[in-house]
Amino acid sequence: MIEEEFDAIVVGAGMSGNAAAYTMASQGLTVLQLERGEYPGSKNVQGAIMYADMLEQIIPDFRDDAPLERHLVEQRFWVMDDTSHTGMQYRSDDFNEAKPNRYTIIRAQFDKWFSRKVRQTGATVLCETTVTELVRSASGKVIGVRTDRAGGPIYADVVVLAEGVNGLLGTRAGLRKMPKPESVALAVKEMHFLPDEVIEQRFGLQGDEGCVIEAAGTISRSMAGLAFLYTNKESISLGIGCLVSDFAQTMESPYVLLDAFKNHPSIRPLIAGSEVKEYSAHLIPEGGYKAIPQLFGDGWVAVGDAAQLNNAIHREGSNLAMTSGRIAGEAIIEIKGRNQPMIRRNLALYKTMLDKSFVVKDLMKYKDMPALIHTNSRNFFMTYPQLMSQAAQNFMRVDGTPKIEKEKATTAAFIKARSRWGLISDVVRLALAWR
Repeated sequence: MIEEEFDAIVVGAGMSGNAAAYTMASQGLTVLQLERGEYPGSKNVQGAIMYADMLEQIIPDFRDDAPLERHLVEQRFWVMDDTSHTGMQYRSDDFNEAKPNRYTIIRAQFDKWFSRKVRQTGATVLCETTVTELVRSASGKVIGVRTDRAGGPIYADVVVLAEGVNGLLGTRAGLRKMPKPESVALAVKEMHFLPDEVIEQRFGLQGDEGCVIEAAGTISRSMAGLAFLYTNKESISLGIGCLVSDFAQTMESPYVLLDAFKNHPSIRPLIAGSEVKEYSAHLIPEGGYKAIPQLFGDGWVAVGDAAQLNNAIHREGSNLAMTSGRIAGEAIIEIKGRNQPMIRRNLALYKTMLDKSFVVKDLMKYKDMPALIHTNSRNFFMTYPQLMSQAAQNFMRVDGTPKIEKEKATTAAFIKARSRWGLISDVVRLALAWR
């Protein structure tokens, strides 16, 4: 294995791990990054949204060679029942700017590019290497790692845990608890390949413009969940995710949900004639602020999904991952510059800096939202979508029935499904949580 000692070891080569490794190595720290996959991104075949401002703070000129798919000019939000959707969308030519704000990416390609950038800063990156345990000193401080490669332990001043939401390294070492099923979602995803001109025609796009659809409703069978569709250059990323606890309780199959979403009348025409080449499943942290574990300790910090840093309400993950990795790297650089040891008291700087960023501020603002939505999932994902569809259809269907009778029918359906005060209570609680 490797005999030398490093300033930092980063476990994981996803968004947060690459951000941390790049930040530290670009400032002269000796960094070893360990990734268990065949190559960075090998476990991430799905598409994703990448937030430019956060990456620009790490690699200002990333647009020169990063494998970007489409810049997003349109966002659609759909509330679906079994045969319809009620939608809201926003599209603006302002997003056709010189430096667009959001892009779709394919993680396998993007993570590989990001890792090349990390190597170019002088960091050592080893793939197909699983970290089996953390090495501690007699006082309990983390001082390195052991891997499944031949040889002894590898030592470092600090270890950055960027191993993902279900990483076992931190839990085995007692640094954090295993995430609860009600705070983690299982998402299943497919890549549907189509010619670029077909994608542009179906979504009303030109050139590298892109569109995103996010949908909730009866498609998740009353479970707290979200479906999505991202347009790439020559493919469409499509998937659905629900809480692990809901899957366990209902015994619903995620693959059945995905198949139903693909065949929904609103989705089927958009992917007609496509070829499915890739499929994946992925765990996503959904617990919000209240699920964040301890983020630092003697000789270690946790970033990204390993730290439960995901904004489920706004469907943002990669920006929190990159920002937490960058801030962890900056904190370690500052501590190193002071010639201070990487102990808990000093690494608290990472948490202080993170608390001042949008990452924690956003999660803190909506800290009650995940629990509210999860505990009232049947209302939000079954009852209300059905009522919205019925009300919309009654409004639009002209068949000679007096409007007053249609209004009465809609009101009766509303009362039957859920009491008036129950709905108002949910709306008030949702508004208070959002405030």
